[in-house]
Amino acid sequence: MRTTLTIAALVLILLAALAFAWFGWTGTDADVPAAGYGALAAGIFGAVVIGCGLMALIFYSHRHGYDAQPEREERKLHD
Repeated sequence: MRTTLTIAALVLILLAALAFAWFGWTGTDADVPAAGYGALAAGIFGAVVIGCGLMALIFYSHRHGYDAQPEREERKLHD
């Protein structure tokens, strides 16, 4: 029951966000020039490239042990 309510709430939030975006995009009479669409596409592409690059760095770091916990070496006292 709790999971169903959580999913329903999240779906309602998503639908509200999509409705807000739709009416915000189509509610004005302003025309977007071709350069505006080009800038939008470049921004989306850049965000995806940066996201993929950061994920690749995370996987590389994890596989090569760069994010492992440091190990302490205990000094042995010589008698």
